[in-house]
Amino acid sequence: MPKVAFHTLGCKVNHYETEAIWQLFQNNGYERVEYEQTSDVYVINTCTVTNTGDKKSRQVIRRAIRKNPDAVICVTGCYAQTSPAEIMAIPGVDIVVGTQDRIKMLEYIEQYKKERQPINGVTNIMRNRVYEELDVPAFTDRTRASLKIQEGCNNFCTFCIIPWARGLMRSRDPEEVIRQAQQLVDAGYKEIVLTGIHTGGYGEDMKDYNLAALLRDLEARVTGLKRIRISSIEASQITDEVIDVLNNSNIVVRHLHVPLQSGSNTVLKRMRRKYTMEFFGERLDRLREALPGVAITSDVIVGFPGETEEEFMETYNFIKDYNFSELHVFPYSKRTGTPAARMEDQIDEEIKNERVHRLIELSDQLAKEYASNYEGEVLEVIPEEVDKENPESGLFIGYTDNYLKVKFQATEDMIGKLVRVKITKSGYPYNEGQFLRVVEDTLTSEHIKLSS
Repeated sequence: MPKVAFHTLGCKVNHYETEAIWQLFQNNGYERVEYEQTSDVYVINTCTVTNTGDKKSRQVIRRAIRKNPDAVICVTGCYAQTSPAEIMAIPGVDIVVGTQDRIKMLEYIEQYKKERQPINGVTNIMRNRVYEELDVPAFTDRTRASLKIQEGCNNFCTFCIIPWARGLMRSRDPEEVIRQAQQLVDAGYKEIVLTGIHTGGYGEDMKDYNLAALLRDLEARVTGLKRIRISSIEASQITDEVIDVLNNSNIVVRHLHVPLQSGSNTVLKRMRRKYTMEFFGERLDRLREALPGVAITSDVIVGFPGETEEEFMETYNFIKDYNFSELHVFPYSKRTGTPAARMEDQIDEEIKNERVHRLIELSDQLAKEYASNYEGEVLEVIPEEVDKENPESGLFIGYTDNYLKVKFQATEDMIGKLVRVKITKSGYPYNEGQFLRVVEDTLTSEHIKLSS
């Protein structure tokens, strides 16, 4: 039985796609081994969001070549798409496939074994207008399933290389999304995270169908689904219709990740982000009216070229005023090939780091404040894993629908199930909870048999 090993760099979408590529190998009789082991084939799924991503990708590729010089080395993902020649130039790389045509990887491997000539399978992503179907019936991780619903992005923000790595916006056929969601629920998943490169833009390339319609269809047509989480949504995509769906849904969770990037209109303009702070604030107000207590998490880039102390403070104050519940803060890093990398007034690293720390402190404070609203409340949690810091303690960790991380006494068989937990002590990054009971599925197979 031939062996294959995977290494994934970068985002959730990459992790999803690695699982899909593994399905292709599994169907062709491969056994999966750890990346540190000797394997016949190594697949490296690369990231290119920063220059560091490229560098890490190269290190991981070289590690595989050293591990087994006779193995077939396949490189795929975003860095492969944007810089195939750079990767082909690494001695020992045999096959390069970008962010499409991954279905051909196994053919390429057979071709390589016969001809022993390196293969560059990267094509022009900008010409692609069709979503590439890749099935993932189950995940190596057993609790939250990702479901990719779209590919690509049309925004071309000045700091971002991703449209060049992923191409333009293309949505997945809704029937495929629903079919795959049902497959995941049937495999035992209670929560599905809808993911993509520009997830909230789902349907922008379709006639009379959009994200709100997809959410409604998933709730109406997928039997046994308990939670839908949207991995990320832009402020402009939080339409009144989406708010209406969130308001009326029993399964879309009270948590949205809405990337802010900056809270200063002048910086947003330089970033070529398509909204103002006034608009962003108005959307958050509308959202909170409809969903009191909704958790809003966000991404922020600090030290974008030309960012003054005043502009930084606009961001700081906006975040404080709007009570975000947690932030991912990134110092701006130059990405070769993007307009922002060529801008004047690059900010000094020390200033960037100092601003990052100020925002992280604010984020920690806001996260604690948000969590404190739920002390004493009973919330539903899906236990995901044993508390790795104290594996003997019997404590498990899971998330509430509004994205609070909770530690509580549980047992192995509760992993992946929906359980009721009382928050006994709020905190950040963890809240402490007391297990009350497992939420039984109201529809057991017996009920279904009787009613059908």
